[in-house]
Amino acid sequence: MTSVACVIPAFDAAGTLAAVASGLRASLPHAMLIAVDDGSSDHTYDVAQGICDRVVRLDVNHGKGAALRAGFAVALDACASAIVTIDADGQHDPARAPELVAALADADVVIGTRERTRGTMPFGRRFTNALASAAVGAIVGVAVRDAQSGYRAMRRQVLESSHASGDRYEYETELLIEAVRAGFRLASVDVPTVYGAPSHFRAWNDSLSVVRTIWRHRAGRSS
Repeated sequence: MTSVACVIPAFDAAGTLAAVASGLRASLPHAMLIAVDDGSSDHTYDVAQGICDRVVRLDVNHGKGAALRAGFAVALDACASAIVTIDADGQHDPARAPELVAALADADVVIGTRERTRGTMPFGRRFTNALASAAVGAIVGVAVRDAQSGYRAMRRQVLESSHASGDRYEYETELLIEAVRAGFRLASVDVPTVYGAPSHFRAWNDSLSVVRTIWRHRAGRSS
């Protein structure tokens, strides 16, 4: 798979972004690094400019979904054939990115699947992750092991055909559902579960948005 772009949505990630981008540069030396500063109040933009190939700056915080769409637009315009998404908070190991890209040889969407066990993931996230993964799997008719992972690789055709909406974490859920329903092949690659930096995922509000997205697609399937 050639012409890879890595999209890094970043919000107040000045303390972690450099390590993530440097790790990607080492593991995927020929990839284009695209950072999207989602209205940060710290020096995220300056850090991104120092290490990434392209930096998109959103004036105010819109949410992860909006940041991803902004980065995807740059990647598609640059004619990338494969796009990797990775969070800027250091919760994904950038050294595993080549494995996700390699898995695109037999798939169209690859999810970096985290271990969901006690001691590796907080209880609340284990619960919501398991519930969301089971629900999405039931809707699309294939097993989905980690529906909430932001560590993914996908072919450009997946994004070109997508009409997913939503500005926060529900966007990733809808993108996944749309892709599998459209016939794109799904695969998983096991990646480490790393929790340390605080997450911007709002346990109640964002979980509710994800549930609404799943329910809407379930209702659409039933009609």
